[in-house]
Amino acid sequence: MYFFLSHLSFLDICYSSVFMSKLLDLLVVEDRTISFNGCMTQFFFICMFVIPEMFMLAVMAYDRFVAVCNPLLYTVAMSHKLCAFLVTETYTWGGLCSLIITYSLVQLSYYGLGLLNHFGFEYSAIISVSCSDSSFSQMVCFIISIFSEACSLLFTLASYVIIVVIVIRMPSKGGLRKAFSTCTSHLTAISIFHGIILLPYCMPHSRKFWLLVKVVTALYTVMIPMLNLLIYSLRNKDVKETLRRLINSKLHSHPV
Repeated sequence: MYFFLSHLSFLDICYSSVFMSKLLDLLVVEDRTISFNGCMTQFFFICMFVIPEMFMLAVMAYDRFVAVCNPLLYTVAMSHKLCAFLVTETYTWGGLCSLIITYSLVQLSYYGLGLLNHFGFEYSAIISVSCSDSSFSQMVCFIISIFSEACSLLFTLASYVIIVVIVIRMPSKGGLRKAFSTCTSHLTAISIFHGIILLPYCMPHSRKFWLLVKVVTALYTVMIPMLNLLIYSLRNKDVKETLRRLINSKLHSHPV
């Protein structure tokens, strides 16, 4: 679990840093321009880290499935070699998808001084300043996005459906509580991540919704890494005990 968590944290730090570094530059420096190569490079690395996180969460769902359903064989089923293979495949798929989508964007023609109606290099913002037919690029992005999202969600849902069936059959309340504790943090992280990622697909592609797209982009680049840190930190007994002592001290220092 901690092996996968370390890679999840690494991905959170990377895509948040790639996106926020330019945003901070825009807020501090008055020159709000970027070269075409710089724009495409940042877009590539954003995809490079966001897509693997989607599959990393699915891999963690499988890890939870093995931990709950086969606890005695966990170390055998989730060997170091298998864990390394799963992580390598997520990075490989993310890199391949990023390369294909970025290449499809590079082939388009753009206005000389394109004005992006966005604080970052989100796909729809880049497409909006293209002066050539972008239907092929949009089709490529749509296929990769739907395939990646569907595979990740189906794999995660299948793992948790089996987990729920196993947990319901558990005669012991202690085992039920332990299984619930094992999966709660991961389920929370998955719900937040996929809920925010899917939100733009549910909105009409209209100029009046661009503000909402910016808000969603800010959520998954800033809020998700912060929430993942909070969600998984609260699993730690020392963190929970420190938080409990802090709340108690505040209550006692401010009596009603």
